[in-house]
Amino acid sequence: MIQCKDCEFCEIEPDGRRTFKCDPFTNIKEPECIAKWQLIRLDMLVASYQQMTKWYGKLAPLQDKLFKFMKREIEDIDESERWRLDDEEEEEEEEDG
Repeated sequence: MIQCKDCEFCEIEPDGRRTFKCDPFTNIKEPECIAKWQLIRLDMLVASYQQMTKWYGKLAPLQDKLFKFMKREIEDIDESERWRLDDEEEEEEEEDG
């Protein structure tokens, strides 16, 4: 099996970072390359997910504040409209009585 470092589709940067120019649909040299390519993509997916969860962790306190504010606003609206409901109940009682 050919190693990635010996393949023409792999470039190693001076800092040690590897760049893969292989494409599983067009220029794979060996069957093992597909498995390696899948592992690389899976690693990228996991890294993206971890970054997303960190971002959500930063947004969580703000989201909690927004929910508390919205809840308080809704309660204030309900309180301000309670007089309408009280008037309607009194009218119904007068009609029934």
